[in-house]
This record gives sequence, structure tokens and C-alpha cells, in this order.
Amino acid sequence: MTVLVIAEHDNASLKAATLNTISAAARLGGDVAVLVAGSGAAAAAQAAAAVAGVARVLVADSAAFAEQSAENLAAQVVAVVQAAGASISHVLAPASTFGKNVLPRVAALLDVAQISDIVAVESADTFVRPIYAGNALATVKSADAVKVITVRTTAFEAAGAGGSAAVEPVAVVADLGQSKLVGRELTKSARPELGAAKIIVSGGRGLGSSENYHKVLEPLADKLGAALGASRAAVDAGYVPNDYQVGQTGKIVAPQLYLAVGISGAIQHLAGMKDSKVIVAINKDPEAPIFQVADYGLVADLFEAVPQLVAAV
Repeated sequence: MTVLVIAEHDNASLKAATLNTISAAARLGGDVAVLVAGSGAAAAAQAAAAVAGVARVLVADSAAFAEQSAENLAAQVVAVVQAAGASISHVLAPASTFGKNVLPRVAALLDVAQISDIVAVESADTFVRPIYAGNALATVKSADAVKVITVRTTAFEAAGAGGSAAVEPVAVVADLGQSKLVGRELTKSARPELGAAKIIVSGGRGLGSSENYHKVLEPLADKLGAALGASRAAVDAGYVPNDYQVGQTGKIVAPQLYLAVGISGAIQHLAGMKDSKVIVAINKDPEAPIFQVADYGLVADLFEAVPQLVAAV
């Protein structure tokens, strides 16, 4: 039995979410193979080979994967699975934007059901996943020949270094030409990446404006070495770009410390951060739902409390 992990990478290195996915794959009991599909991705392939628990690294290097289009990647994954016959039993990817884009296409092409966002592995065919915005857990058993699974990365520790897997090229599929990247707008920041940060400072609608968001939260984030996040309400109001969003429809995070500033605690936001190790909430409404999950709560005006906190740090 071989478990195939689809690597999320930038051709030079692996994204942190891939390491968590490899840990989930290792719990399935088979050999772990990592597929690195990219263009000039030798460095990413070597990084995958050095991860503990990886038995093989399969490399599909082609200009067709330069932009990581979901159509081409899905076709490559299916080609690898089909070429392996019945030996590949599971296909895993992180439940990130990348995985959510690619794996449903893989499942459709293989004519199997996808199991999304797993948080635990019970056995090779039985998994646990959250439902109802994380308010309940479902145990799902699959009889499909190939299990196609996305992994909630915050539920699994990252795989460590120490591997020495063999790196093997695989036959590359042709460019399907179904989509073309016109442009990419990226938010550049010197702060840690939101999904991998150990400390996150998040702001909500209570900040009132984009100017207040940056004026109030950035000094605190800089002092703590934290990433900046936001609630959906703050994103919808235009305070920050949507890649800052934490929640069911944003990024799922589980940092060591999560500071929620001016966030009421809507259920979809709580679903994205309630697994944080320590949650601190600042809100002037003592009835705000955020206080029900917070380890420490401060009922105060954020425009007074946050500057005082910055001064004290």
C-alpha cells in the first residue's frame, strides 16, 4: 500500500502544510510517496526527500506546472495513480487553497468520493472530520479503492527532517490548455505566514476602518513577532485583503497564542481558530461569543487597551 501526498511548494521549498500532511499520511501505515509537480522544482524535490517518513519522491517537472494550475495538476495526479495500478491506496493533500482546488478534480476523475478536512486517522479506511463549523465530529468510513483526502494541517504535527528518500522522475502529462494565468496579486509582508505563525493578532469589525486596523494592530504584531489576521466582517468591510481571513471560509489556524481584537466571535470565525493553544480576547461587549472560547478575556475599549498592551510588552 502506497500513500501519495501531493506536495504544495514554490519550486524552491515545500510549504509547511505539506509536512503536516506527510505526518497524517504516515499514520495510514503504508509507504509514503510525495509527488512534486512543478517547473524547475529540483530543490523542492530534494526538500521532500529529506523529510522523515518519506519513502519515495516522484517528480513531474514541466512548464505545464509552472503556474500550478489545478487542471494540469489533477491530470498528473490521476496519471500517477493509474500508472501505479492498485498500489496507490490513498491520495492526500493539505486542506489549503491549493488542496481544495486540486483534489476535488482528482476525486471526480477517479470517480470516488473525496473525504475533506480530516483531523484524525482511525484506520486505513476510517477518518474523523469536523462538521457544522466544527461543532460536531463525524467518523467517516470509505470503501473506495482510492481514498482521496484533504488534511486539516493544524490537527497534525509537522514531519521532521532526517529522511533520505529516492527521487524518481515520472511521465509528465501534456498541458491541457484549459486555463491561463493572467496575473497574480500577492500580499507581501515581512511578518510570519498566517497559516504557520506561532502568534497571531486578529482584528474584527470593531476596529472601524482599515486605517484603524493598521494603526492599532501593527505595533502589537511587531512587538510580538506575530502574523496579522482578520475576521470575515473585517475583510468584507475592506479593512484588509481576504488572505488575512481566519475562519471556516478563510484559513484554519492553531497558533500558540491567538489575540482576537474587536472580534465578536461568529461561529464561522471560531471554527478557524478555536484550536489555538491560548486565546486572548479584547472586546467591549461582555456578551460577545468570543469570550466563551477565550482563555483570557478583557472587557475594554480596544483603542485604549491595545496601546497600553503595546507599551507594556
